[in-house]
Amino acid sequence: MTAKAGRRARPLLHAVVVTSLLAASAYFTYALRQEEQNQAPAVPRVTDQAAKGNASGGQDGTQKWERLKNPQRSVLRSGDGAVLATFTDGARTATLTGKSRTFTESHTTQTQVVTDAWVRLLPEPWRSGAEREQWFQAWFKKYYGSEEDDVFAIAFQYGDKAPVKKDAAGVQYAGDAAFGPINPSGSAGNDLRLEQSDFYDYLGIPYTFRDGTTEQPEKPKFRAMDCSGFIRTVFGYRGRFPLAATDAGGSGLPRTANGIARSKTGVDVLPLKGVAAKDRPASIDVLQPGDLVFFKLDTRTGDRLDHTGMYLGNDTDGHKIFISSREEANGPTIGDKGGASRLDGSGYYAATLRSAKRL
Repeated sequence: MTAKAGRRARPLLHAVVVTSLLAASAYFTYALRQEEQNQAPAVPRVTDQAAKGNASGGQDGTQKWERLKNPQRSVLRSGDGAVLATFTDGARTATLTGKSRTFTESHTTQTQVVTDAWVRLLPEPWRSGAEREQWFQAWFKKYYGSEEDDVFAIAFQYGDKAPVKKDAAGVQYAGDAAFGPINPSGSAGNDLRLEQSDFYDYLGIPYTFRDGTTEQPEKPKFRAMDCSGFIRTVFGYRGRFPLAATDAGGSGLPRTANGIARSKTGVDVLPLKGVAAKDRPASIDVLQPGDLVFFKLDTRTGDRLDHTGMYLGNDTDGHKIFISSREEANGPTIGDKGGASRLDGSGYYAATLRSAKRL
C-alpha cells in the first residue's frame, strides 16, 4: 500500500471505529444485564411443605399480640413466639403465615421462592387495637389458613405460559401477559416495547373508575400490562384495592410507578430520598412480602421513578426477590432477562432501587 493510499484509508478506519464505539455504548446496559443473567448461580431443587397454617396458634392454642415500631405495626404470635400475622398501621396489606408454597419461572430462571407468607388485603387500613374489632375478627377467621388466591397467587397467573382463566361472561381475566406492543422506533435494550398498557387493555374491555372516568382499551395493547399496570391488575382489579384513572390527585392507586411511589396511599417503608445513585436505601431489611418497590432506571425520565414491582421475600439462595412486568421478559417475571430480579447486592435492579411502599 502506498503512503497516499494509507492516508485515504485512515478517515475510513476512524469512522468505522467511532461507529463501533457508539453502537457498543448504545447497548452497554443491555450487555450488563446479559452478563448478569449468564452469571446467575444454580439453585437447589425445593419441594413444598405439607403443613398448613394453624389459626389456633402454638401447641397450647395461645396467641399474643405485640406492638412494634419502624413502621408501627401489630404482630400476632403463637404461644411459642412464632409470627402468625403482621399488620402495619395505615396499610391494608396483611402478611399471614400459612402453607409453604414454591414460586418458580422455569423457562427463564433457576430462581425459586419458597415461602409460607400469604399476602392479603384487609377491608380497611390497620390501626392499633383493630384486633378487638368485629370486622377484623370476622376477616381473620375467614382468611387465616385459607388457600384462596392471595396477591402472590394472582401475580403468578400472568407470568410466562400461565394458563388462561375466564369469568362467567367469557372474559379472560388471567393468563400469560405481555408487557406491551412492539415499538416501531425501538430495539432490543432500547424501548423495544411500548409502555402504558393497563389492566383494561389486557382485558380488552372499557372500565369506569370511581370518579366516573371511563377508559377504553387500545387494540394493540390487548393482553398486555406494563409495570404499574401489572401492580394495578394484582392489587386493584383482582384484589379490589381502589384505583385512580390517572396520577392527578384523588384517592385510589395512581396510574404510573412514579404516581404510586409519590402518593399518600399506603405507608412508605423505604421513604424516597431522591432519584440519584446516592439515594439508594442503605438497608432494605424492613421490607415485608407484598411491599411495592420502586426504581429509577432511565435518565431520560428526569426526576420520575420509572419502574415498580412487588417484593416476594428470599429465594432459596437467600436473595431478596421481586416480581415485575418488564419489556425484556415481555411481561411479569422473576427471571433474569433485563437483570436478575434481586433487591440485594450490586445488580442492575438492586442498584436502582429508590423506595418501597406497603399498601
